[in-house]
Amino acid sequence: MWDSKSSRGLNSCSKVVILAGGFGTRLSEETYLRPKPMVEIGPQPILWHIMKIYSHYGFKNFIICLGYKGYMIKEYFSNYFLHRSDLTIDLKSHKIKYHRNTCEPWTVTLVDTGLDTLTGGRIKLIRDFVENQTFMLTYGDGVANIDIRKLGKFHEASGKYATVAAVKPPSKFGSLDLQGSGQVVKRFSEKLETGNAWINGGFFVLEPEIFDYVKRIETSWERESLEKLAKDKQLVAYKHHGFWRCMDTLRDKEELIAAWNSGEAPWKVWKD
Repeated sequence: MWDSKSSRGLNSCSKVVILAGGFGTRLSEETYLRPKPMVEIGPQPILWHIMKIYSHYGFKNFIICLGYKGYMIKEYFSNYFLHRSDLTIDLKSHKIKYHRNTCEPWTVTLVDTGLDTLTGGRIKLIRDFVENQTFMLTYGDGVANIDIRKLGKFHEASGKYATVAAVKPPSKFGSLDLQGSGQVVKRFSEKLETGNAWINGGFFVLEPEIFDYVKRIETSWERESLEKLAKDKQLVAYKHHGFWRCMDTLRDKEELIAAWNSGEAPWKVWKD
């Protein structure tokens, strides 16, 4: 049974949920071989870049929702310590001695949420892992120089069930209709209506009450849950004016790689 009183606010133990199960069809040049979160930007997949952003702000407990080719993400993390370490291998005994390693202090929970499950359904399936606490949610294909701590404080001050980072990218996405001071989301629209609209930037802070808005596995987080939260005035927007980019197409990927190779990737908020 779920305790009706959740612990509001983020802390060092708060979980970061990453949706990484989609087919990534608009990036089919890459995703016919691997899931989109495993497409590399520089030497590491974009999933790693996303996790580094959260880790920089002290959030190191991750829950990754798997689906399409999820075994590749499992293999990546299963072998992560090996690949990030110096080691000596005794070939005859098959004993391995590990030396220096450069692994991050992350805890990663990998959950198979199904091949065709919609985004809301994937969130529903990891309910037990967030332990009735405030948690964060993002997609496995977007990076930003967003201050996660400020996002969390904004959410806590709002007293609402859900906060979404609102961004202003090129005009190919849906929009958020903001009310009053520009914080309460009056309406969530997946279809673009204005050329200068704020859109869902994919960085969320959520209370466990949001699970009441995901009734079925077949629920779409964007088309059903967020729209209902907005209707109930339980969704607020944190306006992020800085860099944001979703790796939606091959051109997006190439631009992110160029930024990384330049040594001035805007989302690289961490230090090596």
